[in-house]
Amino acid sequence: MAIVYLSLGSNKGDRIGYIQQATSLLGASEGVDIIRTSAFYESEPWNMNSKSWFVNAVVEVKTTLTPFALLEVCHRIENQLGRVRTTTQQYEDRTIDIDILFFGKEIVHEEGLIIPHKFVHLRAFNLVPMIELNAEFIHPELHKSIIDLHNDLENPEMVFLYGTRIDI
Repeated sequence: MAIVYLSLGSNKGDRIGYIQQATSLLGASEGVDIIRTSAFYESEPWNMNSKSWFVNAVVEVKTTLTPFALLEVCHRIENQLGRVRTTTQQYEDRTIDIDILFFGKEIVHEEGLIIPHKFVHLRAFNLVPMIELNAEFIHPELHKSIIDLHNDLENPEMVFLYGTRIDI
């Protein structure tokens, strides 16, 4: 059984509601057990042209699924909650986005799946909730803890604990 960290984000519609629904659907999925969730955080859109801020959280789960099987579960839940994927390479507003940040200590570089997530070390909206759950987790490729990765950010985005700015 692997310990996995999933990032959930929404910047369209009932942002908190979509994250809550996605978490419930994850927990109801066969082979996935929710261990705990971070608080909800608000952040400016990262690397996209949108004025709609995100609500983000990280969920720690135990799973018996393979990384690709878990990815299928995540995509099914995104589709169920109205996520529309386009063929453009640009980020767009979305009802829900579920990314696999870490799958235990596994490293996967396959078409359609990269673990650890290729941008996790650059995103305060991933690192701050990860600090809450497991600050000492070591990135299996960069060999740095989550707290060290956060400290390495040159210009960390403003991240708010649902209405209150967080300084780490």
